[in-house]
Amino acid sequence: MGALGFLQQLEVSEGGTINAQALKQITAGGDGVGLRTYDPGYTNTSAVISHISFIDGDKGILRYRGYPIEELTEASYLESAFLVLYGNLPTRPELAAFNDSVMMHNGVPRAVEDVIHAMPHDAHPMAIILTGLCALSGCHPEQNPALAGQNVYKSREVQDQQIARLIGKISTLAALAYHKSTGRTAARPNQRMGFAENFLYMLDSNGSPSYRPNPRLVRALEIMFILHQEHEMNCSTAAARHLASSGVDVYTAVAGAVGALYGPLHGGANEAVLRMLERIGSVDNIPSFIAGVKSKREKLFGFGHRVYKNFDPRAKIIRGVADDVFKIAGKDPMIEVAIALQDAALSDDYFVSRKLYPNVDFYSGLVYRAMGFPPAFFTVLFAIPRVVGYCAHWRESLADPDTKILRPQQDYRGVWLRHFTPMSQRNQTATADRPAIKPPGNAYRR
Repeated sequence: MGALGFLQQLEVSEGGTINAQALKQITAGGDGVGLRTYDPGYTNTSAVISHISFIDGDKGILRYRGYPIEELTEASYLESAFLVLYGNLPTRPELAAFNDSVMMHNGVPRAVEDVIHAMPHDAHPMAIILTGLCALSGCHPEQNPALAGQNVYKSREVQDQQIARLIGKISTLAALAYHKSTGRTAARPNQRMGFAENFLYMLDSNGSPSYRPNPRLVRALEIMFILHQEHEMNCSTAAARHLASSGVDVYTAVAGAVGALYGPLHGGANEAVLRMLERIGSVDNIPSFIAGVKSKREKLFGFGHRVYKNFDPRAKIIRGVADDVFKIAGKDPMIEVAIALQDAALSDDYFVSRKLYPNVDFYSGLVYRAMGFPPAFFTVLFAIPRVVGYCAHWRESLADPDTKILRPQQDYRGVWLRHFTPMSQRNQTATADRPAIKPPGNAYRR
């Protein structure tokens, strides 16, 4: 019923959405403003119509362009990337051309290397990745709408060149970030190798042209990368589309998305799982840990998901990858704790009734640690493949006739109106908000 008691019909789309503009026909509030929805966290808001990936959280389904994620683990990394970006699996000539385009663009300009070298040796690798992406924006002015004009991305050639650059260069930025803390020099990219193989080559070859990474570890990493390429409208992908809606260059949009991924509630969750398992220590301590979770004294990481209310399909695949990696690198002692924790949680109605099932982060940290990656690097390993998804959504948004600059509404609850008071007439109130001033250090007082 409307505010005046009349019925208002709203059209519901095939996807189960209504056009939010139609709500304006229903007046609400004392000022007569049309009805709006209040949805913190966008838990029930569809901001785009997309054709890239599909998730059914209740059934534990993830598909890229209609293909079940379980089947795509048979593909190569760039084969899956082509699918995510362009909508179909490539033919042999198409894949060869795409591979050549990505691999020929995996070198980074000297200016970008210089910026990274200027970073502190103990900078977080994600901070280095972000710095590198922003520097790339400055190194390619010919594609920047702020410099080349707002129509520059109407060219498919310009679009796809930036996509190839980003997919190719993100792995090189990651190698530079990795060795920033080791003090060693990342090897130059080897364009004759596959994507994942070249990445491990840059990390481990020490510049030896004859070095070849273990092919089974290469394949394990490739599967991990495929599983993380795309995941619908998550926090960082939404950030990419939000930034791109302003017309900013794609490097800046992707940097913003990677910045969102940097957050521990998004890309850093697998590191939290590893720390949790280390804190539990042994299988014998699981009952007391479970009791602590139930009493809110402990937090269970790696279970539950904003979307999945069933098993995360990626977690099942990673469990198999973990077995393959452990056969090569040795079994992580924490795997027994992880398996026992999973079994205990899944046999306890407290967790099952709340639909808390293992997610993608539960086993991925163990796999990456077994492969020799430090925990601080885990989020980088998430960012490398997710750039594919960011680019796919950027490309889709450019062709979407509904794309507008994103500008959400707000429900204002602040002071309605007051007038300027001269300094001499102001009084400090006890409830007024003010800066928290940190006392100056001794070096400042010197």
